[in-house]
Amino acid sequence: MMEKEEYEVGQNTNKRHTGPMRGPGMAVRGDKSKNFTATWKKLINYCRSYWAVIIIAIICAILGTIFHLIGPDKISEMTDLITEGIMTGIDLDGVAEIGITLVVLYVVGAILSVTQNMIMATVTQKVSKSLRSDISRKINKLPMWYYNRTSTGDVLSRVTNDVDTIGQSLNQSIGTLVSAVALLLGSLVMMLKTNIIMTITAVLATLLGFVLMLLIMGHSQKYFTRQQKHLGEVNGHIEEIYAGHVVVKAYNGEEAARKTFAEMNDKLRDSGFKAQCLSGMMMPIMQFIGNFGYVAVCVVGALLTMNDKISFGVIVAFMMYVRYFTQPLSQIAQATQSLQSAAAAGERVFEFLDAEEMENEEGKTKELKNVKGYVEFDHVRFGYEDSDRIIINDFSAEAKPGQKIAIVGPTGAGKTTMVNLLMRFHEIQGGEIRIDGIPTKDLKREDVHSQFCMVLQDTWLFEGTVRENLIYCTENVSDEKMKEACRAVGLDHFIRTLPHGYDTVLNDQVNLSQGQKQQLTIARAMIADKPMLILDEATSSVDTRTELQIQKAMDELMENRTSFVIAHRLSTIKNADLILVMKDGDIIERGTHDELIEKGGFYADLYNSQFEQAS
Repeated sequence: MMEKEEYEVGQNTNKRHTGPMRGPGMAVRGDKSKNFTATWKKLINYCRSYWAVIIIAIICAILGTIFHLIGPDKISEMTDLITEGIMTGIDLDGVAEIGITLVVLYVVGAILSVTQNMIMATVTQKVSKSLRSDISRKINKLPMWYYNRTSTGDVLSRVTNDVDTIGQSLNQSIGTLVSAVALLLGSLVMMLKTNIIMTITAVLATLLGFVLMLLIMGHSQKYFTRQQKHLGEVNGHIEEIYAGHVVVKAYNGEEAARKTFAEMNDKLRDSGFKAQCLSGMMMPIMQFIGNFGYVAVCVVGALLTMNDKISFGVIVAFMMYVRYFTQPLSQIAQATQSLQSAAAAGERVFEFLDAEEMENEEGKTKELKNVKGYVEFDHVRFGYEDSDRIIINDFSAEAKPGQKIAIVGPTGAGKTTMVNLLMRFHEIQGGEIRIDGIPTKDLKREDVHSQFCMVLQDTWLFEGTVRENLIYCTENVSDEKMKEACRAVGLDHFIRTLPHGYDTVLNDQVNLSQGQKQQLTIARAMIADKPMLILDEATSSVDTRTELQIQKAMDELMENRTSFVIAHRLSTIKNADLILVMKDGDIIERGTHDELIEKGGFYADLYNSQFEQAS
């Protein structure tokens, strides 16, 4: 079985986004029937690598249905044979031959049905796996502004709930739908062959069911779409509240969070109720129509038999064909309901996969080698792509190799934004940023990232051993180098007191303080040993004594490295080679600590205000 090719996403990936952005569920919704058709076209195209085996499954379903359809005709022959032989003697050999034929037909039909189910189960699991893999790849290709407007829970819902819905629907609906349609058409052909008058009676009785089913489908699809959207919103809310449950409790926000959840949950219940209620109506309606057709055929068949128009065996066979003819209506209704769920989930998944990606950089050939760490900001201008507001107006500065550059300023001045631009997490809208004379826009993002190690204010640790967290994505790290970094930040003793030392798995059972988590991330940066260093409030979560120890280690780490330090504690950057004071996206002062204090400007006010607050 062929492995599916990677899904081609982001058709306009080289175009810059200029229009206003929409959050999840805010996409312009067109006609629901068009969305249903368009989504299924994408799903069918997505499964193109499996078309061959899907066709085999469809053929198995059709053949299995045909074998079942031949059964009533043979039963009719057997009935007539027995009826004719009641007075003269039953042809037992003939009856046995027909019986054996029936057993063979039904056994072969069952084998084909099982084969079809196994093939579809395999295909749907592979499709689900491919969708999850493509979403995982897509996550790394999306620009940072996408995550600024999309909740983590909503993305997780697309990876889990929506993909699972697609897989289950494909597994349950396609085989059922093919078998049902084949059974419907096949039984219609066999009924026409048996008796035209009774066939017309059955068709007229069931025609009403088709009309009702189409009407219900037209109204229920929008509710399936809303159901998946509201499910994503609920997941996003739960993820946010769980991640910040300490803050929620500290501010007595449980009632507000519960109220918000209740509103979202009510919306989900309402859309889910309407979707399931409308689609659930199809099954009983189809069953009623089927039974109505069954009764109508029995009445007409009885009249024809009384007038010697048909034999008793024809009635027996036709009653089975009518059951075969009406039974698929319920199956089609059920499969249609499943297809609607898949379309609603698929719309969300493909909306994510089709989102605009970062620029493709395969054509970029420039590389950074033997980096010295000379960084230039040349009239940099930047504003977030989902906003018209300019954050960085005209930023120019240079950092010489080995210098320690401190960026300070009030909240919202653009300090962290400048670091993100340096790392190419965002693309600048004017000017240039150069590393060793090469514009970063001419370099691949991976090449830029590989020159920096970062320590952020928000720590990130994953469930794994202490060792795995420390040497994250750094190859060939010796135990001694790892332990030396931990000793430098004052963490080695604590780690050795853990149950398994450096091989202790960090999970919910291991309680680390925020300061200890920060020490781990600082040690990780020391182990990475990159040419340049970025520290964004790196010591904000540690106590004063630990801060002094870490600061000493940092001074050793920053030696002979170009370092960019963002700090609110101005006392920690007094020894910086250059301090850039930012306000409202511009540099308003620059110089050393002593020069800026002597100048008595904005920096001096910031620095002195710390001591005024402390007193």
